[in-house]
Amino acid sequence: MAQQELQDLRRPDPMTAFRFLVRVGDSEEISAAFSRFSGIRMQVETIQSRDGDDNRGVKAYTPVFTSYEPVTLSKGVVGDNELLDWMLAASAGMHTGPTGENLRRTITVIALDAKGEPNVGWVLQDAMPIGYELDPMDSSRSEVLTESLTFAFTGLERTTEL
Repeated sequence: MAQQELQDLRRPDPMTAFRFLVRVGDSEEISAAFSRFSGIRMQVETIQSRDGDDNRGVKAYTPVFTSYEPVTLSKGVVGDNELLDWMLAASAGMHTGPTGENLRRTITVIALDAKGEPNVGWVLQDAMPIGYELDPMDSSRSEVLTESLTFAFTGLERTTEL
């Protein structure tokens, strides 16, 4: 999205609820905006062992595996067809499996402050789209069309340099 489109994501109602922006890769372009972010859950599996020269008999924790649960951005709008194409490339086609090369990318989720300015971001490394949802639509109600995206990822960085 261009800078003007970024400004459109911050315009008054109903867009003011969109407090999380998504950037893909090294691009400065905003690909989507959401009002809900499931949050990040990281778990480090450990083993306990005792060093041979520890005469206290205390077990130490040693990290073995790190896992990250998938994140979901919901109640939003995907404004970039390239992002949606990436989502679709990770899924099975009519007669083939996933068709995308480069299915793992870095995405940055940017939280906006009360003034709509970037505040903090989470860089999700090796992210791969694993879910897409278009909320039900009812023409008799005046609701905004919303989409949800789910990503699996394998690394994490928190940043304020946005």
